[in-house]
Amino acid sequence: MHNPLSFLIMGEGILEVLVVNAEGIRHTNLIGQPAYYVLIQCGTRAWRSKTTSGYAHKAFWNQKCRFEYPFSEWKNLEHLKITIMAEDYLTDTGFVGEAIINLAEIIVEGEDTGFVELHPAPYNVVVEDDTFKGEIKIGLKFTVNREAQVEKRERATQVKKTRKSIYTTFLGFWKISWWKSLFQYGKMTPDDGQQL
Repeated sequence: MHNPLSFLIMGEGILEVLVVNAEGIRHTNLIGQPAYYVLIQCGTRAWRSKTTSGYAHKAFWNQKCRFEYPFSEWKNLEHLKITIMAEDYLTDTGFVGEAIINLAEIIVEGEDTGFVELHPAPYNVVVEDDTFKGEIKIGLKFTVNREAQVEKRERATQVKKTRKSIYTTFLGFWKISWWKSLFQYGKMTPDDGQQL
């Protein structure tokens, strides 16, 4: 049978993503120095980095973003999509390239151990024709939100205690009433000295 409180006890997971830099990426601007930003999509949520000037096919961000989901949702998230965009007013497309990071193993290990950290590492940037052009350096940290988990467990325990308290009170009242009537029934009367 499904426990209605199991979702409360499962807790939440937090994924922190550190976007460090990119090297060897495409220079999309026809004129002038390029300006790049990063879009990160995790499930239904997205984050945008600051815009930074590129230099010699390099860009530096050193920014963190954070995604929080209950474990029931994390188990359905398979990857993190990182897209590098260029602010180019002369062309319609500012797409530079993208990287996909598999999250399955990180989530499983994070749920088991409570904490996983992957130091910044380079990931290949894929361009439109499915070839690689440059790398983006990303660091990941997945943690279990212990405070939310403990708080939710305490709430679940309170619900159980409240239910038990109501049940115990009702049962106690019923026992008292039953014993009281039985005791009254078995009392001796002062007139005849016999039990009724």
